[in-house]
Amino acid sequence: QVQLVESGGGLVQAGGSLRLSCAASESIDNANSLAWYRQPPGKQREMVAVIFGGITEYEDSIKGRFTISRDNAKKTIYLQMNALKPDDTAVYYCKIYIDARPYWGQGTQVTVSS
Repeated sequence: QVQLVESGGGLVQAGGSLRLSCAASESIDNANSLAWYRQPPGKQREMVAVIFGGITEYEDSIKGRFTISRDNAKKTIYLQMNALKPDDTAVYYCKIYIDARPYWGQGTQVTVSS
């Protein structure tokens, strides 16, 4: 069973930055889908960024502010979040497909104060 452990969440003022990490217990060298989702309070979970087959895609509201990246040597994916807004407040989850099976992290809380 692959374990994904997220870290890096916290409380930040609007305009600030955070970097989320998602460390996998197994190699992600062959993972072709690596994504970050978020679930704001009282809302559905939504995908905000994905690396799929070498292509990177972002949800419109975070384009230009967030960057997803991977480090295969560290078995880790990242989400660099800049110019944070109160609307970015949510629990953030990573999701990685390994050997065609999806695995989720436990979530990390990001709270942006105005």
